[in-house]
Amino acid sequence: MGWWNALILGIIQGLTEFLPVSSSGHLEIAKFILGDESLPKDSLLMTIVLHAATALSTLFVFRKEIIEIIRGLFQFKWNDETIFSLKIVLSMIPAVFVGLYFNDFLESLFSGQLLLIGFMLLITAALLFYADRAKTSEKKVSYFDAVVIGISQAIAILPGISRSGATISMALILKIDRGQAARFSFLMVVPLILGEMSKNLIEGSINYESSVLFPLIVGFIAAFITGVLACTWMIKLVKNAKLSYFAIYCAIVGVFAISYMLFFA
Repeated sequence: MGWWNALILGIIQGLTEFLPVSSSGHLEIAKFILGDESLPKDSLLMTIVLHAATALSTLFVFRKEIIEIIRGLFQFKWNDETIFSLKIVLSMIPAVFVGLYFNDFLESLFSGQLLLIGFMLLITAALLFYADRAKTSEKKVSYFDAVVIGISQAIAILPGISRSGATISMALILKIDRGQAARFSFLMVVPLILGEMSKNLIEGSINYESSVLFPLIVGFIAAFITGVLACTWMIKLVKNAKLSYFAIYCAIVGVFAISYMLFFA
């Protein structure tokens, strides 16, 4: 893998992890455009590194909130931050269940299924368009809301369904405050990413060669920088109700993917 491919993938991962346009779908489309079958299907290490970069960018953007959560946990205080962290744990359960029991099936969907990705992007577009019209509210995330948003995150494991788009849209449909919706959506994925990374490291399923060190570094830096920018930007966009722009984008990319597979593949 060349460093330029790693740079492109890092930028794609950093942007699409937070912008509601499906990072998995875009990475699969990137494989077609770059013409490299090793991206990222046969390069588990690169995939892990890029996800680690976006997880780190989330921790960086929400560093103050995370410090407060950790402080409350260590001081055994039952405060708003402790309750918030419990809701994060609840939201993870559906995705963990799907990952444990349907992992092989899900992996089969990440092998050039561009037609599926196209249709899933159209679903993402419809969801974003509908959520953008949800009424503004100051409601906080309840325990029930956390589970429902967690289910939407589990569904978003499908390539082409945006994780941030699905979780933020579901939160807005549940009439949760827009700032709370963005905060909850971005923080709830961090434990899952770190858990998946730990699982792969423990299983020893990562193959490392010194020749890929530079591309890994390039990809990591690109994903981290663009991740910080995209995360910060997305919080502002959610608060200002701009999701319909991304709905249009997802619809265009979805139609492109479907048309390519039907008429050119």
